[in-house]
Amino acid sequence: MSRRRALLLALGFASLAGASQIVPSPENAADKPAGLGSSADFSTAPRVNVDKPVELIPLYLRDKRIHGLKPLQELIDKAPAGGELKVPAGNYAGPVHLKKPLAIIGEGKVVIDGGDKGTVFVIETNSAILRNVTITGSGPSHDSDDGCLNVRGHGNTIENVTIDDCLFGIDLKQSDQNVVRGNRIRSKDVELGVRGDGLRLWYSNRNLIENNEIVDTRDMVAWYSHNNNFRGNVGRRSRYSIHFMFANNNIVENNKFYDNAVGVYFMYMEGGVARNNLISHATGATGMAFGFKESSDILIENNEIIYCGVGVGSDLSPFQPDTTIRFKGNRFAYNGIAVQLTSELGGNISTDNVFEGNLTDIFQAGRGKGDQNKWSGNYFDSYQGFDRDNDGMGDKPHEHFAYADQIWMEIPDARFFKSSPVMELLDFLERLAPFSSPELQLRDEKPRFNKPPRALSVTSPSGTS
Repeated sequence: MSRRRALLLALGFASLAGASQIVPSPENAADKPAGLGSSADFSTAPRVNVDKPVELIPLYLRDKRIHGLKPLQELIDKAPAGGELKVPAGNYAGPVHLKKPLAIIGEGKVVIDGGDKGTVFVIETNSAILRNVTITGSGPSHDSDDGCLNVRGHGNTIENVTIDDCLFGIDLKQSDQNVVRGNRIRSKDVELGVRGDGLRLWYSNRNLIENNEIVDTRDMVAWYSHNNNFRGNVGRRSRYSIHFMFANNNIVENNKFYDNAVGVYFMYMEGGVARNNLISHATGATGMAFGFKESSDILIENNEIIYCGVGVGSDLSPFQPDTTIRFKGNRFAYNGIAVQLTSELGGNISTDNVFEGNLTDIFQAGRGKGDQNKWSGNYFDSYQGFDRDNDGMGDKPHEHFAYADQIWMEIPDARFFKSSPVMELLDFLERLAPFSSPELQLRDEKPRFNKPPRALSVTSPSGTS
């Protein structure tokens, strides 16, 4: 390697290392000693542009239906930096490239049309506001990530924006401490697999994703993005409600996810909380409310998990040594399999959960041992015992053994026959006179005898289409 090339590489790594410390975490700043970058101002921090730049296709190359519309870019160019632009009601032509801090507020119905090519709106600045507008008509290309709104900056607010007929919805890349609130996002009317993501975070930290409605898109994703808060959102008829990958310490709370293939999936993730969420009707071949893949140190608390193919599907989780995944106060009701542990190594702790109406409460695969996990104070509607001292707890442990269940656990295709008369007969005979030793799936030493009241009420979806 030449000396010049080595010097350039060193400078590149140094700039990347410095950029990672530019935006300190405010919630942890008091607990950490001051160091390099501790006093940096995120509003003036440069971005390290390692993502592919957005290519804005000019207006004259877009659909002719928008050629007669007033370009919104003209109004933005005339507005002073740091000011407020009140956009009168009407239809406007894209594309738009916002490169200065500016508050753009729609008055009445403001529609920004991209003419079905490329990306419609790009925010490439800090501390901007976009509110009360509709953005529509992106291009259909996955190669160029055609979308309605791309955010490339820190501290911006995206509020009450309607995204419709766009391949990708809102796309944040290397963008921190933004607020995405009260938006309505819908992809193009195409098959699920070829839609774009409704909301995507990539290397974006400490953002607030709040009270958005994301319907008929592909996924909501957060990749390499830490310490974000997803709360009060509604997701329907998509694939993944939220898919995390290499994204640590994110919070998912008070969301409602209906009719999606997967609720929340934690992949290669360390730290995080999912609480007070309602996930229902995650059905189909991959239907799953919560999924884990080699993830660790996560709390799943007070969620309603209803009518899903699988309530919890866990693969090699927790992954890091001496860590746990904690399930506390959740309700698993009317699911196919409430908890499915595959290639399981232990470390799952389940306390004060409710299991009722599930076809199977537990599926322990991978020849794991049922006593590697901890179960305490859970309610099972299948409990076969009494409460003679009236303390609300069962007099004997609740144990779940796999008898004839071992057939469909080891041969997944046989699951089709579960609850059929022949399987029920085989299960009865196995319990009466086992041909082989049954496998312990779980043991709760002190199960609840009475079902505890729920703090999270289940309501039907409203305000969604």
